[in-house]
Amino acid sequence: MSTGGLRELKKKRTREAIQDHALRLYREKGYANTTLEEVAAAAEVSPSTLFRYFPTKPDTVLFDRVDPIFLDKFLAEPADLSPLEAARNALLAVLDSAQVDLAAVETTRMRLIATVPELRAAVAHKVETDLPPFIEAVARRTGREPDDPRVRYWTGAIAGVAVMAYLRAIDNNEDIYAVVDEALEFLADGMSL
Repeated sequence: MSTGGLRELKKKRTREAIQDHALRLYREKGYANTTLEEVAAAAEVSPSTLFRYFPTKPDTVLFDRVDPIFLDKFLAEPADLSPLEAARNALLAVLDSAQVDLAAVETTRMRLIATVPELRAAVAHKVETDLPPFIEAVARRTGREPDDPRVRYWTGAIAGVAVMAYLRAIDNNEDIYAVVDEALEFLADGMSL
């Protein structure tokens, strides 16, 4: 592995470790009662290192490990699958990952986002930055242009259904994997009410 590869791996691990400690402290002490200095101490990094990875406190929650993994899995799904089947397989594979308990991380993140007004407000901006890579991936997979309205509508529908499923799982203390699967199946069936 190249030095650049090792450096990037170390950065990834540091970012994830800081977030893990932040989420643990927010669960234990409450989001408002936890300082970034406490997070830095728990993660055994300096405050300046923490701020390099997470410039603001909301960033420690809003950082999404799932998106890059999801996009890689989405693009790697067999070409003969519909985009919806590929998205469903990819998302469920990420949540079912044995490597890291991403479902638990996502559950904690979504619970905080659902209950902390500061985080809820920050999500709207986050969606604006997180959707373009997914739009690009959907366009690539379907042979369409990223500015094609149908690509954008479809991507927005998937993202909206996933967010609502996450929130339902959090609100009802349900298994996030099962709820997301059910929500995407509902979407695949045409969302008839």
